[in-house]
Amino acid sequence: MARDELQAEAWPDILDRPQISLVGDIDKYSVERFLDQLSKAEQAGGDVALEVTTLGGDPEMARRIVLEIDRARARLAGRFLFLGKTVVYSAGATIMSAFPCRDRWLTADTMLMIHGRKLDKTVELSGPIRASIPMVEALLSQLKVGIAHEEENFRRLIDGCDVSPEELRQKALHNWYLSAEDALGRGLVAGILPNPQGPAG
Repeated sequence: MARDELQAEAWPDILDRPQISLVGDIDKYSVERFLDQLSKAEQAGGDVALEVTTLGGDPEMARRIVLEIDRARARLAGRFLFLGKTVVYSAGATIMSAFPCRDRWLTADTMLMIHGRKLDKTVELSGPIRASIPMVEALLSQLKVGIAHEEENFRRLIDGCDVSPEELRQKALHNWYLSAEDALGRGLVAGILPNPQGPAG
């Protein structure tokens, strides 16, 4: 049997009708929409699916959604699945990391983009050196916290696949783009949903 036929038989039906949908930048409104839709999905019972299409957004808001996914997975009796559609960049990959590889799916047209945390900040030091030390120490603390969050996200993202931490750190420095087939080949996702066929011409 062809690989596409195997995938077509394998995907869970819930992915055809996700109850939770996040489309657009990940921000505080995304968190609110997520929590509202999750509550309704839990009330309905059964398996739950989250579909995501995003070019990125606020990493801290993505981390908040990850927290709520973890809590929901501990409560739900059924499966909680991730479905990436078209683009899953940056903060979207962080959200995907909340799901084990076996519960991640992508549509055939999806492109993933993974990168490390970024900082765009100018620090101007002027005056007594002693007075500058607290500013430098505060910036260093910010960098260390950011790296710790990045490492945790990366660890969860690649757990169970054949991407090593060293490879991910290196490729994520300059934006790592993966097609759905690339992601499947590396074990980052469980499968691919083929694009629906249009009417015969």
